[in-house]
Amino acid sequence: MSALLLLAALLTGIVVLTPVADRLRVPQPILLLIFGLLLALAPGLPDLQSLDADLVLPVVLPPLLFAATQRATVGQFREAAGPVLLLAVGLTVASAAVAAVVAHAVGLGWSAAAVLGAIVSPPDPVAATAVARRLRLPERLVTILEGEGMFNDATALVMYKVALAVAVTGEFSALDAGVELLLAIVVGLAMGLVLGRLTKLALGLLHDAAPETTVTIAAPFVAYLGAEQLRGSGVLAVLALGLYLRSYGHSALTARGWLLGRSVWDYADFLITGLVFALVGFELTTVIEHSSTDASTLRLALAVLLALVVVRPVWMFPATAAARRLQRRRQVRVPLAWRETTVASWAGMRGIVTVATALALPYVSETGAGLVWREQVVMVALVCVLATLVVQGLTLTPLVQRLGVGSDTHESAEITGLQLEAVQAALKSLREGAAAGSDPGCEAAIAQYEGRLRAYELLNQMIRAESTQMQDAEASEATTGLRQALQRGNDIEREVVLRARAQGKVSPAAADEVLDDIESRAVRSSR
Repeated sequence: MSALLLLAALLTGIVVLTPVADRLRVPQPILLLIFGLLLALAPGLPDLQSLDADLVLPVVLPPLLFAATQRATVGQFREAAGPVLLLAVGLTVASAAVAAVVAHAVGLGWSAAAVLGAIVSPPDPVAATAVARRLRLPERLVTILEGEGMFNDATALVMYKVALAVAVTGEFSALDAGVELLLAIVVGLAMGLVLGRLTKLALGLLHDAAPETTVTIAAPFVAYLGAEQLRGSGVLAVLALGLYLRSYGHSALTARGWLLGRSVWDYADFLITGLVFALVGFELTTVIEHSSTDASTLRLALAVLLALVVVRPVWMFPATAAARRLQRRRQVRVPLAWRETTVASWAGMRGIVTVATALALPYVSETGAGLVWREQVVMVALVCVLATLVVQGLTLTPLVQRLGVGSDTHESAEITGLQLEAVQAALKSLREGAAAGSDPGCEAAIAQYEGRLRAYELLNQMIRAESTQMQDAEASEATTGLRQALQRGNDIEREVVLRARAQGKVSPAAADEVLDDIESRAVRSSR
């Protein structure tokens, strides 16, 4: 009952605090973290010390990583490959090395310092990208932050496995470390691509939304667990699977399957992210209460935290300057200006991977001797998570506003422009078929597309007028009026269909079919 009570409290907090975070303009993950910290102090709730940390990453990472791949494309990552690799590999390794050196200088042994460096090296992208999406940061900056967050986990987890093996066995082999790294990359990517191909084939054989969505839900977990069993990187496997299906899997899905899958993954991303950050806060308080903290641990935590905060801009600004020199020589587009680099430098919050790897540390070595440094390393890692999430997370929005970093694209104009292009192409093909007499049943379709084309043309004219002539307040008022008119029309349609269903004029199945179309248009018009 206490576990159910905790779950109910967490879900209630997610539901209540989501709109509160929007009103306060505070990133939702940060507010949920604070909620979890306070919730752990409430009496009658269970202690999570018995939580198996080895199960956290396989349960949490696959859906979060897969959902992230469905917001991006291979082309975006290809364009930002240089910055993403510099951050996801270069900066992650540099952060681990600097943190380990600082920890050793403060008094921690080399093996424990290396483990600690690997644990605290990867920033968590969730809070940063939550701010980025809400504040409409430039797409290139969002791509780099999300790309770093997705790929740095693989780098950090490989370093963690190697460092932990050395700490537990007392032996280090450069050959073994190289083989481990090669296996992680090759097996992870191969597993993801092969499973992506198999998933696409399976989706092509299914023609119903529910089984299609079930396959896409199961695939990330299969990719992660399969790669890990073969000593590959589960993170890379999920990323390869997700990006493959994002690029090539849409044609194998039915329209309903795509709509249902998108809704399911949006919800899974929302729910898992909320639960993870609330549980992280809950676990932080629980661990701190059960751990002994002395002055040396606090000094170590402050030193490592300062090193992590400093190494990020020290790495990023010279890298950006070098990229600008390359731009002048080879006419390569630099994805980040100095303002965007400043925002990215401050978006280094640690999160779920750091918590899970810290809690997964064993208590004894292979010889049976206890790891005396375990409690200190866990405490330092959790302090870094708490401090970076709260301090940097709460100040990231004011920093973005202060620097005036905004999107360089008009999303509404992009949407209507693409809609116009798609409808014009479809209408041209239908008219050609009607003129040739090869498609005698397309008159109704032509009439429908002509109506949609006219609506999109008017909408495009309105958006262009807003962006060139109106003030922000006037543009917002015009857009609001459009949405209200569309909502009125949808409400009337919905009322007619529901009344007909209630009076028995039509079958429930027929009514639901029409309602599905109405609600799909209502969703599109509300964006």
